[in-house]
Amino acid sequence: MEININCDLGESSNLHSTENDPLLLNIVNSANIACGYHAGDEKTMEKTIEISKKNKVSIGAHPSFKDRENFGRKRLNLSSVEITKLISYQINILSEIAIKKDMKVTHIKPHGALNNMACEDYELAKTISESIRKINKDLIFLVPTGSEMEKAGKKLELKVAAEIFSDRNYEDNGNLVSRSKKNAMITDPKIAERHVIKMVKNQALNCYSGKQIPCEIDSICVHGDGESAVKTAKQIKKGLIKSGVTLKTLDKMKKFI
Repeated sequence: MEININCDLGESSNLHSTENDPLLLNIVNSANIACGYHAGDEKTMEKTIEISKKNKVSIGAHPSFKDRENFGRKRLNLSSVEITKLISYQINILSEIAIKKDMKVTHIKPHGALNNMACEDYELAKTISESIRKINKDLIFLVPTGSEMEKAGKKLELKVAAEIFSDRNYEDNGNLVSRSKKNAMITDPKIAERHVIKMVKNQALNCYSGKQIPCEIDSICVHGDGESAVKTAKQIKKGLIKSGVTLKTLDKMKKFI
């Protein structure tokens, strides 16, 4: 079985540190790079791409609402035209920098509130999917498994990679437990490893209640923030390899070639 490990990186801002980025880029297979709207800047994008290239990590755009003040976590209601513009701009700016570094943007993963809203709203998910198609239909659309984005992306015949979160608990409806709740995060690396291995083996979400929801799993997201971020990423990678999984960059997975 082929699985990818991805991480949101290059998110330099007053609300987030990139201190762990070099260490995480030694562990993960694919990097979702902030494009300046919620975090990051041209210099950070360049640095993240350079380290990704050195570690043979594939790179993707991590577009967000233009909302640095709230790290892209504030829900905004924009028109389809505005959504298309912000997706296009962020993919293009990262692509231009990547070309200069002899790298290629191979995937896209929405960030924060934009991601959460598109998981629930098919029309928004469709607008994002159509925007990707217009730019490059071969871009891999990295989305939460079971989401409206997965449905829209597949309907528009995009290359869709379904992801799970290694350090987050799930509600019985398949949504992530809100960060406002005490049980939202999994901070123990060994518990996170067991959580991931069980989901990958069963191809099902582990809900906090014990319920299992069948789903597709192509990629595992590890978050770069938090004291145990690097330890958790290492533990998960070690556990996946031990379980017989083959780790690959998104663009090298057989289903996307």
